[in-house]
Order: sequence, then C-alpha cells, then structure tokens
Amino acid sequence: MGLLNTLFKPALLIILLSLFTSTASANQKILVWGDSLSAAYGIPKEKGWVNLMRKELGDKVTITNGSISGETTRGGLTRLPKALKNIKPDLVILELGANDGLRGISPAVTKNNLKKMIEKVQKANAKVILLGMKIPPNYGAAYSKKFESAFSELAEKYQLPFIPFFLENIVTDLKLLQEDELHPTAEAQPLLLKSVLPTILSAIKI
Repeated sequence: MGLLNTLFKPALLIILLSLFTSTASANQKILVWGDSLSAAYGIPKEKGWVNLMRKELGDKVTITNGSISGETTRGGLTRLPKALKNIKPDLVILELGANDGLRGISPAVTKNNLKKMIEKVQKANAKVILLGMKIPPNYGAAYSKKFESAFSELAEKYQLPFIPFFLENIVTDLKLLQEDELHPTAEAQPLLLKSVLPTILSAIKI
C-alpha cells in the first residue's frame, strides 16, 4: 500500500499541474488601447463598453483598459512599448485616431502612427483589431476622405480584423450621445459592445 501511495502522489501531482497549465493558457489577455470612447468619458466607469465586455467574458480573459481621454495616436504610440512589455497581451484592440481628426492633424501622420503601433503589436506576437473612425466635416471633404481611408488601408495592408466605424448606429441618434454630441451615453455602451464583440470573440477564439 505504501508503494502505491508513493507512485500515486507524483502521478496526481502531474495531472493537477497539467490541468492548471491548461486553464492558465486558456485565459487570454486583451489590451484596449483607445481614447475617451473606450475610457468611459462622462459616464460611470463600470458602465463603459470595456467594463461591460469584462463582465460578459468573465474569467475567460484578462482585460486591461489602457485608454485615456484625449489621447492621440502620437500619445498612444509613445505609451505602447511599455504596455506591451508589462501586459504581454494576446490581443490589442486599437481604438485611436478620433482626437487626431478633431485637431486637424494630418491624416498621413495619423496613419503612420497607427502603422507603427500595429507593427509593434505584431512584433510582440499579439493580434490587432483595428477600430475605424469618421469625423465631422469641419476640415472639408478631402480631409475626411483621407482620414477615413487611413484605417481601411492599414486594415487591408496588415490583414487585420476591422470595424470601419466604431460609432455606427450611435451618431445618428442624439439620445445616445452626451451633450457634446461626440461621446456616447451610458445607454449607448451595450450597443458599442455589441458592435465589436463578435470580432473580438473570433480573434481570441473562446
């Protein structure tokens, strides 16, 4: 009996370690890298779409929200290397560019910053989902066209899962926008999550 116990304990330990490793590897890490649209600007943080996604996916994933209100692609690019090193994400949801457009930054600069971020994420062996953006026509039709096409061109070049306009079905309904008519309300957050969740689930395959 003593011999059986001696043999059984190491075998049980191996099985338990195997189960732990399998469970741990299934827990994937998502980094949301965005601006106020993902930082729950103007509403309680817990009602933002990123936190709703956290509740939806539960312990299947670990979600880090690195979004900052007012962030530009330049700021995102500057902060990104440290975040990739510390978090080691499996998936990065890249939601930046709106503030570039609102400030009239050259679409070529925005595109180049996004390009560099995509390449850094891929070099870190993580996947990228790119969320596209449209802006008000303040700077003219030519500017708007170049700005919007920057996202689709990058998605095509790098073969990325792509959502052309993150605020689709939101901006046309003023009841879903805050008083500034730019930021979604708390009521709009489930719709934002609904628009991105299928793409996210497909990317991480859980």
